[in-house]
Amino acid sequence: MLSRRRSGVLLHPTSLPGPHGSGDLGPSAYHFVDWLAVGKQSLWQILPLGGIGPGNSPYMSPSAFAGNELLIDLAQLRDAGWLTDGDIEPDPFFEESRVNYPAVQRFRMARLRLAAERFFADASSDTRESYTEFCAGAADWLDDYALFMALDKGHGADGAVWQDWPAPLVQRKAKALREAALALADECNFWKFCQWRFHDQWARLKKYANERRIEIVGDMPIFVSAHSADVWSHQNLFDLDASGRPRSVAGVPPDYFSATGQHWGNPLYNWTAHAKEHYRWWIERVRNTLALCDVVRIDHFRGFESYWEIPAGEKTAVNGRWRPGPGTALFDALRQSLDYQRDAALGDDSPRIIAEDLGVITAKVTALRKTVGLPGMRILQFAFDGKSDNWYLPHNFESDTVVYTGTHDNDTTCGWWRSLTSHAHNYVRRYLGIHADSINWDLIRAASVSVADRCIVPMQDVLGLDSDARMNKPGQGEGSWEWRFHWRQVEPWHAERLAELAVLHGRVPEDKKATPASTQ
Repeated sequence: MLSRRRSGVLLHPTSLPGPHGSGDLGPSAYHFVDWLAVGKQSLWQILPLGGIGPGNSPYMSPSAFAGNELLIDLAQLRDAGWLTDGDIEPDPFFEESRVNYPAVQRFRMARLRLAAERFFADASSDTRESYTEFCAGAADWLDDYALFMALDKGHGADGAVWQDWPAPLVQRKAKALREAALALADECNFWKFCQWRFHDQWARLKKYANERRIEIVGDMPIFVSAHSADVWSHQNLFDLDASGRPRSVAGVPPDYFSATGQHWGNPLYNWTAHAKEHYRWWIERVRNTLALCDVVRIDHFRGFESYWEIPAGEKTAVNGRWRPGPGTALFDALRQSLDYQRDAALGDDSPRIIAEDLGVITAKVTALRKTVGLPGMRILQFAFDGKSDNWYLPHNFESDTVVYTGTHDNDTTCGWWRSLTSHAHNYVRRYLGIHADSINWDLIRAASVSVADRCIVPMQDVLGLDSDARMNKPGQGEGSWEWRFHWRQVEPWHAERLAELAVLHGRVPEDKKATPASTQ
């Protein structure tokens, strides 16, 4: 049996350097893969690949299946002949260290529309055939998504949601849908073109990473956005009233992150309806995500055991109640339809799903995770409350675990350290046996040396960045998801130190152990 021990870095593609206002699937993404390989890292964890929603959150996407059009590399569209050098000249107001989403959306979407127009005007027969094949293969979700986006463009002024559309469209009357698809054919084709290019570019990048023995760890939110193609096209699968609006919404009660809890606003599932359909929608969703990624982290796993139900009219998450989730039934259906375990005959029987089991975790949640055979998560920033039985202290780890210094929801480790009291500083120093002169690397080392099978570190911690590089503040509606780095911040010793830890702690895949560290 080969060792399961691996290490990697958490970085969403939007945080990559690049000339067009945000990271994308262009040259910087390939350079990042090369950098990971030099550092002997074998995991690249990302956030959800779907489009962004309110507050620019990738966890509020308009589709659980579609990719984020803003990640499409415009230079590749130029190389295909659909854009010119002048078309992709960067906006001088783009920021190197932050994503200005309104500016990025205006710039990128205008270029995507121009590229689509030129493609449909004079594409070669081979290229058009590739587009047609993609549309046919993805039709189960793509047709609804394209029509949803086209309708949203026409009816979405002043913040209107799909429940505000004309009643025949809200109720998905067949005649109304046919007429809308015909009238909006060009707009639908534009959105299909974008998905075709996203999926092709992503497949090429993933293949490049896999060839260098680097796996992509994806992220799948448990819930979907109320204003999404999924809820509009599968209304029976969600807890909605007669007008299509949620009767109750998702969130979590008061916790480490917020005294009033987190009010996410996602509609809750009608689990009885899902069970009657033998969880078909979930099976296809997981199948689609595992086609994009090698491993997927399912966010808020505890919601499968029980979830926090908040009445739709509440402004905070305080006044909610726990409701039972689907439990093992969902995972039995997933296992029967698509095997989320690796091939034991090849020496690796580890699961392709990671359970995000953070927050209010009960014995029942842990029992469910173990019953369905999924590894959980440990966060070192949660460990140092002075109690030796703290779940997140390394001496309490199990091997079937993914350890992080922090996640996208945490402050950076340097920012976290500055927020601690002197008493807490003393406890961390004594527990880890450190001087804390470089606290980010102290925690990276503690994570790497632990018994946890997988160790993943945010890029901000590798670079030793402070709180202004934080990716997200839960409960804060604006100002998150904007952080970017630039390559001048990355020095050769960053990869060298990661490589050293990977070798010392047995986290290098067997066929990479003989590869010497290099900064080239």
